[in-house]
Amino acid sequence: MVGGMSALPIAVVGEHERAAAVAAIVAAFTDDPVERWLYPELNRYQVHFPEFVAAFGAGAFEHGTVWKLGDLAAVALWLGPGVAPDGDAIVSVLAATVAADKHDDTFAVLEQMDRAHPTFPHWYLPWFGVAPALQGRGLGGHLLAHCLDVVDRSGLPAYLETPNPRTIAFYERHGFASTGVARAGGCPPVTSMLRRARGSSAGELSGRGGS
Repeated sequence: MVGGMSALPIAVVGEHERAAAVAAIVAAFTDDPVERWLYPELNRYQVHFPEFVAAFGAGAFEHGTVWKLGDLAAVALWLGPGVAPDGDAIVSVLAATVAADKHDDTFAVLEQMDRAHPTFPHWYLPWFGVAPALQGRGLGGHLLAHCLDVVDRSGLPAYLETPNPRTIAFYERHGFASTGVARAGGCPPVTSMLRRARGSSAGELSGRGGS
């Protein structure tokens, strides 16, 4: 890892850091194909995408399962077993902020994602991002490895969707395999990925900081 980045501490994001962590995710996804299809104008993206991130991941902050590397150089927002995104809030945000002519495709993809989502106990990673200026230095892999260690101690699988084809190989290196693709009309595809359960089923189910 370049410049001693591996020495950056990993910790749980506190409630007081919620807004900053969401802002870090928004910055990391600025060039994402799906998110910028939803919000092609930069100013609308910056205003409305944080609402979408919050709708998907509010439960992670409440349960202490958001991890950061250093001073939010990378952020991993996880939902543990039994914790689900706020579906009503997600639909409400998209309906109110995405252009009406994209609603059919947007909600068709969302419905496909919902049908593909595992019904068995698992950890879900709705948001994972690295600061744009620090991407390509191994920070994401360092943080993800820490998170997956927590997941493995629970003895449960991990699941995610990635809207960016460039990240598929990254997740494959960490044990994820593609399980399907959601697509409709003009919306870019969203790939679902599952990592099989590893470790002991007697492990902890809640997040803890570390370094």
